[in-house]
Amino acid sequence: MVYKRILLKLSGESLMGNQSYGIDPQRLTEYAEQIAEVSRMGVQVAIVIGGGNIFRGMSGSSKGFDRVLGDQMGMLATVINSLALNSALTAQGVASRVLTAIRMEPVGEFYSKQKAIASMQAGEVVILSGGTGNPFFTTDTGSSLRAIEVEADVMLKGTRVDGVYTADPEKDPSAVKFDEITYDEIYNRNLKVMDLTATTMCRENNMPIYVFDMDTPGNLKKVMMGEKIGTLVRK
Repeated sequence: MVYKRILLKLSGESLMGNQSYGIDPQRLTEYAEQIAEVSRMGVQVAIVIGGGNIFRGMSGSSKGFDRVLGDQMGMLATVINSLALNSALTAQGVASRVLTAIRMEPVGEFYSKQKAIASMQAGEVVILSGGTGNPFFTTDTGSSLRAIEVEADVMLKGTRVDGVYTADPEKDPSAVKFDEITYDEIYNRNLKVMDLTATTMCRENNMPIYVFDMDTPGNLKKVMMGEKIGTLVRK
């Protein structure tokens, strides 16, 4: 296996599947099956999941929501998704634990680095919800922060696109995919891999990012086995 400990970032939008809102049970099950597969291989797994399928703070603020309250609503949306994934993993027979960035026992336990690492070492999948616990930070930034904190080998960004392209491949058919790219190239080309805060954190802490298509069953295991199916971002 290429990686022993991973931080997997999942987008809330991907959980919608073919729906226009909420959680698609089939997509949730497919994600849980993939995560269970690599967990049983001995990979230590931490997960951060977005909340865009339920509520997105920034889009709310553009419609008159207070930005801080909107972001707090978004944080709660990530907790809902995390509980759903926790339930789906339990159904797969995998022990998992939800840790929250904001105190909300008994919904989840309050996050600490030590608790997250101890849980992973005990074979549990840890789901880190509530973003950073602060407004004005995206779940991309929350993922970068947690990946660095729990000393992951890599931050995996599971999307519906199979890597980083010169342009949006869904809009530009001539877009070319990168096998590898540096953080600086992402800046210079203004590529929308993650928000700048998240990318800067990874760059400054030398945390590699691997962007791949999570919506194809079996792909997470392929990444663990070193198959080059996505794009590696590093210095």
